[in-house]
This record gives sequence, C-alpha cells and structure tokens, in this order.
Amino acid sequence: MRALTWHGKRDVRVDTVPDPQLKDATDIIVRVTSSGICGSDLHLYEVLGPYLDPGDILGHEPMGIVEEVGADVTELSVGDRVVVPFNISCGHCFMCDRGLQSQCETTQVKERGSGAALFGFSKLYGQVPGGQAEFLRVPFGNTLPIKVPSGPADDRFVFLSDVLPTAWQAVEYADIPQGGTVTVLGLGPIGAMAARIALHRGASLVVGVDLVPERLSRAHADGVKALDLRRHGKDLGDVIRDLTDGRGTDAVIDAVGMEA
Repeated sequence: MRALTWHGKRDVRVDTVPDPQLKDATDIIVRVTSSGICGSDLHLYEVLGPYLDPGDILGHEPMGIVEEVGADVTELSVGDRVVVPFNISCGHCFMCDRGLQSQCETTQVKERGSGAALFGFSKLYGQVPGGQAEFLRVPFGNTLPIKVPSGPADDRFVFLSDVLPTAWQAVEYADIPQGGTVTVLGLGPIGAMAARIALHRGASLVVGVDLVPERLSRAHADGVKALDLRRHGKDLGDVIRDLTDGRGTDAVIDAVGMEA
C-alpha cells in the first residue's frame, strides 16, 4: 500500500509499504477514505525526530471502511463505515471505565512516562503505524472504532476522530456558565469547532480572535464575533471589554495551544 512516512526533519514522503495484517482476534483492518492533518503533526515534522524512525507511518485522524475483522470481532462487519479515534484505548480498564481513555492502562506507554498509545505519533506514544495510509490496523475492534452511517460525505464524520472531541474538551475545561461568554484565541480547526460547541452549549457570546481572513469569515458565518488581531493588536482586550459591557469574557480558550 501507499502511506505517508517520516524520513527526517522536514522530510516526509509517500512510500510503498507492506499492507497491515490482523495480529489479535479483536483487530480490524480499515481501508482509509479520509484522514485529517493535525497541528500536532508539525511536532513530528520538526522537533520530535529523536523519537521517530525512518519509515514510520504518520497520521491519527482517519476514517474508512472495514475490510477485514478478527475472529472475536462481534460489533462490526466487513463493509461497515467507521471513524477511528486518535487515542488507542481498550474501553474496559480502570481508566477507560472512568472516561479517561487517554490514560488507558492497557496501552499506556509506561517506559516513556506518557499516556495511552496514539496512532502515528512517535515512540513516545507507542510507535503505532498511523492513518495517512491506504489501510490501517485498528485494535479493539469491538470498542474503539465509531460506526457511522453510509451516505453523507466523509467531512460529515471525520472530525469525530480528533477535532470535535478535542474542541469539546476545551469547552469543558473552560467551564463557561450557561448564558456566559468566552474568548477563543485562534480559529483553526480546534478553535472554530470550540466556538461552535460553545454556542451549541448555551454561551451567549463567543469572541473569536485570528488573523487569517478565511478563518474570520468562517467564524462570523457560524455566529461568532470574529476579531482580526492585525486590526486590534494591543487594543484587543479593550475591544473585548466593550463587547461585554466592561467585564470581559467569563472564560478564555487557547485554541492555538490545543492544536499545537
């Protein structure tokens, strides 16, 4: 198959590599139809070289069609359409039972002192082949993949892998009161989704800050009060206070940090 592989700092290539194989009875093989590119992939492109080997397959935001299932897979069948979460978690350990899948005890990379394994994200998180490839082996086929209906385009669902849950958690951490206000710094994929989620969950005003015209336009169309950092600069705080009757917003989401 063809896959995006790491070969060195700022050196990624599409190579021909062996197809993945079923290893455990609960594995599935997914034919990838879409895979997002995360801001955190820039770490692999630039600074995390010591934790990568040439040929490592990148990518952790995939979805696709189930091509093979292991003997013990009961929740999915060949032909099902699935989104694959970026955290690799078993779904039934102490941590998973408490909703802390990022600290899954089954896949936790203890020798590196990190959390649960991730697809396509270096030795720090298990060195598991990633999803920017034609095919992907997915463990825990009964509990990890998210089955989605056929029909709508991939972009209706692919954000379930990383963007939507990351943004949702950002809003959760911000603890915006019902009817409250929030400022989102950065309107890339995570920031734009966090702004939409904040509005969906009852925020009365969402202020979004960026300097990319297309991002600002998109946020404005979503109902966000979009502020261009190039225009407001050091006066940004004063502008936000004017929008909120002098009190500022109830919470701030650093979406730039979440994406990096």
